Amino acid sequence: MERTEKERWREAERAGAHWINRGEEEEMEVCGFVPCAWRVCVLALGCVLSGGLLALLLLWIPQWSVRWACVPAPLHLASVLLLRTTDEFGQYFRVWVRTLQVPEVDPLGLGVAAQGAEVGQESCSKLLDNTHSQQVRYFCLQSVAYVWNAGYQGFTRLTALDCGIPLKDFYCQHSSGLLPSVQQYRRLFYGINQIEVKVPSIPKLLIKEVLNPFYIFQVFSIILWSLDDYYYYASAILMMSLLSVCTSLYTVRKQYILLHDMVSAHNVVRCTIYRGNQDTEEILSTDLVPGDVMVIPANGIMMPCDAALIGGTCIVNESMLTGESVPVTKTQLPLSPCGGESNGAPQEPLYDPEEHRRHTLFCGTQVIQTRYYSGERVRAVVIRTGFSTVKGQLVRSILYPKPSDFRLYRDAIRFLLGLVCVAAGGMAYSIYISASKGESVGRILVEALDIITITVPPALPAAMTAGIVYAQHRLRKKGIFCTSPQRINTSGQINLVCFDKTGTLTEEGLDLWGVQRVRDRRFSPPEQEVAVEGQSHSPFLVAMASCHSLTRIEGRLTGDPLDIKMFEATGWVLEEPSPDETSNHDLIMPTVVRPTNPSPLATPPCQEQDPDIRELMGRYEVGVLAQFPFSSCLQRMSVVTRILGERRLRAYLKGAPETVVRLCRPDTVPTDFWEVLDSYTRQGLRVIALAHRQLEPKFTWHRLHTMNREVIECEMEFLGLLILQNKLKPQTVPVLAELHRAHIRTVMVTGDSMLTAVSVARECGLIPPHTQVIITEALPPREGQPATVSWSYSQDSPHAQRQLSATATQETRVSVGPQQLPAQPNYHFAMSGRTFAIILEHFSELLPKLLLCGTVYARMAPDQKTQLVEELQKVDYYVAMCGDGANDCGALKRAHTGISLSELEASVASPFTSRTPDISCVPHLIREGRAALVTSFCVFKFMALYSIIQYLCVLLLYSILSNMGDSQYLFIDIAIIMSLAFTMSLSPAWKELVAQRPPSSLLSPSLLISVIGQILLALSFQTTTFLLAHTYTCESAQNETHPSDWLVGNLSGVTANGTGMLAGEEEEEESHNIQNLQNTSLFFVSGCQYLTVALVFNKGPPFRQPLYTNYLFVLCILSSYCFLIVTLLYPVPALQDFFQLVCIPMEWRLTLLGLIIVNLILAFTLESIIIDCKEMWQRQCTGQKLQEPHTDLHCPQMEVDGMSLQHSPHRCCCRSSHPPRARVICFIVPFGNDALLNGLLRTSYRIGLIYWRTVRK
Repeated sequence: MERTEKERWREAERAGAHWINRGEEEEMEVCGFVPCAWRVCVLALGCVLSGGLLALLLLWIPQWSVRWACVPAPLHLASVLLLRTTDEFGQYFRVWVRTLQVPEVDPLGLGVAAQGAEVGQESCSKLLDNTHSQQVRYFCLQSVAYVWNAGYQGFTRLTALDCGIPLKDFYCQHSSGLLPSVQQYRRLFYGINQIEVKVPSIPKLLIKEVLNPFYIFQVFSIILWSLDDYYYYASAILMMSLLSVCTSLYTVRKQYILLHDMVSAHNVVRCTIYRGNQDTEEILSTDLVPGDVMVIPANGIMMPCDAALIGGTCIVNESMLTGESVPVTKTQLPLSPCGGESNGAPQEPLYDPEEHRRHTLFCGTQVIQTRYYSGERVRAVVIRTGFSTVKGQLVRSILYPKPSDFRLYRDAIRFLLGLVCVAAGGMAYSIYISASKGESVGRILVEALDIITITVPPALPAAMTAGIVYAQHRLRKKGIFCTSPQRINTSGQINLVCFDKTGTLTEEGLDLWGVQRVRDRRFSPPEQEVAVEGQSHSPFLVAMASCHSLTRIEGRLTGDPLDIKMFEATGWVLEEPSPDETSNHDLIMPTVVRPTNPSPLATPPCQEQDPDIRELMGRYEVGVLAQFPFSSCLQRMSVVTRILGERRLRAYLKGAPETVVRLCRPDTVPTDFWEVLDSYTRQGLRVIALAHRQLEPKFTWHRLHTMNREVIECEMEFLGLLILQNKLKPQTVPVLAELHRAHIRTVMVTGDSMLTAVSVARECGLIPPHTQVIITEALPPREGQPATVSWSYSQDSPHAQRQLSATATQETRVSVGPQQLPAQPNYHFAMSGRTFAIILEHFSELLPKLLLCGTVYARMAPDQKTQLVEELQKVDYYVAMCGDGANDCGALKRAHTGISLSELEASVASPFTSRTPDISCVPHLIREGRAALVTSFCVFKFMALYSIIQYLCVLLLYSILSNMGDSQYLFIDIAIIMSLAFTMSLSPAWKELVAQRPPSSLLSPSLLISVIGQILLALSFQTTTFLLAHTYTCESAQNETHPSDWLVGNLSGVTANGTGMLAGEEEEEESHNIQNLQNTSLFFVSGCQYLTVALVFNKGPPFRQPLYTNYLFVLCILSSYCFLIVTLLYPVPALQDFFQLVCIPMEWRLTLLGLIIVNLILAFTLESIIIDCKEMWQRQCTGQKLQEPHTDLHCPQMEVDGMSLQHSPHRCCCRSSHPPRARVICFIVPFGNDALLNGLLRTSYRIGLIYWRTVRK
């Protein structure tokens, strides 16, 4: 019946489940509940009876508190919501539904605005005070508000003017500003415009920290030890806990303060807004709401919100968002006529912040300069405020990061649960033994609970964290800073690294290699000098001098590095009008470019008599009247200019050659265009094409701002090519070679052209020489035809010009026979961002196989980089992303390890930031990550063995109603365990990056065998010691008439064990029977066993430096061994009294020494010979010998995963080279007679087949 009731609850939840943020990254499933009075009372009673433990459990697991205290209800009636993320983490959140009394349910208050415009301010204020208010239901989660949507019958994210608004509405409805009453109304929904990072108070942080399960367990352990009179170690753990809590509080509070200061530095500014067409008012930025029209001052401002520009031009520094300090020119939204649309008219485009980012001012960016009309100001409509802005979303990603998903932590929890089960068995045994001996109930309970604190050591989390802290310190010394320390362990499993090209693999700046002009539809020979004699007024030179987005800030030329190199090569001068000059004219004064020293041929004739006019007209100047900024989607930019003295306008175009040539008249493009372009791109040169067009007289300045750029950017005349060289950074080639030797895949993800990316990939070694490069191209469905995929060899491949094609409707066939493929050369796939998007949508089953062999991804947009990282993770890669911070933030955040080479604010999104502006930080980070990961395994195994060894020792002593003394516990826990656990983590990373990878799971066969083997070894020697001591005691008691001192305490234990009862007057003394031979013997044997497992588990190469380089650890080991051995062989009475030991005969001392030595030898033998026997584990795990690699391993993935075990002299276990899986079934398509391509496609299938066989076996 109980199960049926539970199923009924689950069914009710599923029936009432809805989704919010459907299809987005933050998608969540939401279920509604209402509180049940009797359930709440029962839970409250349970919390009281359990001493608050049930309340803590409900606090840690919120879904239980909701399901136990509430009953399911429809969303429109629910007062409590249970939300669960739909990602792999499945996090639960519990929120309360709130209500808001408002005049209307529309957050933007368009109805209120309309009434306010008609009846005036007074009537509008009365509307706000209307008693017939409506109720709006909403809830807040992670600084985002969700409101009830009656039409959708669900909760939706509260949006503003950032979606679904036609462009014309910004000019027709939102250009005059808001009345105060409308602004007040909207503030009810959107709140104050402030990204508020509250710094929690110390008591609040303290309570939150102390309620952590780890500290609760420590408090339980301290109380239990105090009841057992174990005050020394309890005090030590208490001090460690207090130190840990204080350190954690200091670190967390410091991070909150740093983030608060960074956010609030420009959180509140004074700004001017419109209150009608002409009225303005100065308010605080916290009072801004969506729809306010903000005046952008001439001297600039730090934007307090996201706003769409509707008047004037701004120059903005967006380094906070893009990582680039290059100023960006922002222009007003495209103008469109107001009024209704006629039937059949094209649909009005909708505003989108990403699509129209060239017209949007983002929160947190710095407006440097503005340019405006006479009598008008630069205006922008507020579209988003608070945490909804771009800056707010960045802060939210810092405040509410996704939990780290790493196999080590999941396995650690499972392992601890296993230890708890072991402790349960020990508790049962302890209760049985103590009860059979007549112990008191209190004593039985304390001893039973003490088993838990022995089996699950409270110091385990602190000991495991030490390795990460030390690794973080070593990384800091190398200039690598970490904001997420838990990612260091994840870095140790990296097996694929994605690199951005420009600024990462290559230098940031560009050098002008030369130009190649076009004359009479033919390319002229390449030229090194641009401004040659007689060409200073050529259209090619004018295009280089005018087609850019450069500006002067404080007299310095700033802008895109490519534009700066191009303009400086012309030798021209750029002049911008001053604010005074701009305010004296009805139009925006244009930017002017002119030659520094114009030649006579460059000066147009002038017949004017006035000397001033003759001097003015004698200067050759070009004014830039309009600019269409560069778009990464369009891959081009253009300007409209006018030469001084001419009436007709000229348009100049610059962009990617394949884009520009499509916009030019065919009769102006040289016939050998593609051959010339390929020759340059194969050399790794960056090629820019230039074109121009003389506009018709109908194009005037007034009409320019009402036309789409497509009207101007057509029918152009091709001018030639601009060739720039982007040199590789000095560290690129050796670092990539090091990664390849370690069998770590390297992938290029760039926004540059395909051929340039392939050429640079060959130059830097991403693609080896004489290796096939196959370019994958895909076309979307069109005119009823399905999407198609085609493969072609790169121009520098031996099999070039061969075309392969397949359609989405073709039947695929798979060859799964046992025949072996002949040896074939390696190959690499290359694809563009457009192809990647089409394959992701229409050929999703094909993508995993292409990813296994893909090396170059060109023309990738920022969101496509993020999608690529996600898809690589889906095929079980541990992905690292290395970029310079420009357009890489999404991929840096999504990757397992994101490394930013930029120290700007955009690097906040990346877990790691390197001060060294090259990729040399990548192998450093991977080496330290591997060292930290191996250290975590060593510490975890050591602490687990420490618990089990002490657990076994205590259980053996419990059998004779004995125990270990407080001083013995203190010496073991502090002098041995703590010192070793914290010093074994000091071993630095190995100097080389080897092909072998560390294991990622605590539950792998080799590690489990290692732990279980050492446990059995410890158990056997402790049991042997205990039985021999017991036998030796009995024989000595029988042979000696007058027992020695060491027999006195032991005889009472023997008597108790034999009779089952103790004399009443000696109950207190014998209940703490410590000084006996068994106790003394187990103290020395178990103490040396701790040191033995520490030595055995603390391995050096290939991931860490050798053991002898860790001086502190070696010192602790030697000093502990010496102390124990010397105390055993040469006892000191004072030490024996302190440790409650008995003086034993020399022959028994030598026996114990022999047992300790044999235990040490067998432990090393077990770990070094059996556990590290690589060939045996390879045969057991994969069913094949290591010396027989597959003969069909020809793609980059199989180069990495298939042979990574063969090239490392240091061996660990077979699962250290776990290959990614390809979640696909078939891929073989008939492609004519090309045996190579048919073979490589079969090989791609076999990759997935080999992996499946490996997993199955």
